[in-house]
Amino acid sequence: MKKSAIVVTNDPNTPEFELTMQGEVDAFATITPAYLRLYGNAGEKISGKVVILLSEKYPFNILEAKAQDGQNIKFIIEKDLKGNEPGYTLTVENLMEQEGRYYDTIHLKTDNNIKPFITVKVYGNIFEKPDDKKKTKPIQNN
Repeated sequence: MKKSAIVVTNDPNTPEFELTMQGEVDAFATITPAYLRLYGNAGEKISGKVVILLSEKYPFNILEAKAQDGQNIKFIIEKDLKGNEPGYTLTVENLMEQEGRYYDTIHLKTDNNIKPFITVKVYGNIFEKPDDKKKTKPIQNN
C-alpha cells in the first residue's frame, strides 16, 4: 500500500512538501464476496453466502453476530471446518415479501483486539412478483 499527503509547515524555505508512506498490509481476514447482493422476485426464496477465511497471523473466533436493522434479512453463521483454511460461512436470507430495495449491515464481534468487529454489507433488490393474471393471451388467427 502506498499513501501520500501534503504537509504544510511554518518554514519559509519549505512551506509545504509531499510525504509518502509505503508498506505491506496483512489482511485480517479474507471475506468473499466483499458485500452481499440479494436480488430476485418477491415471493421467491432469495439467499446468499459470504465466506470468511481466517489468516494465520490474526486468528479469531466470532463471538456474536447482529444485524444493524434486521427487518428484511435473517442469517446464520457457521464455523467452517472444511478444507485447509479455517473460517466461517455466513448465510443470509431475504425476508422482504414485496417489491423494494433495502440495505443492512451485519456486525460480527470477534475475540481479537486488533479488529474487534467485522462488518458485512447486504443489499437487497426485490422485484415485483410475476403474476399469471397480467400475462396476455396470444392472439389466434382463424
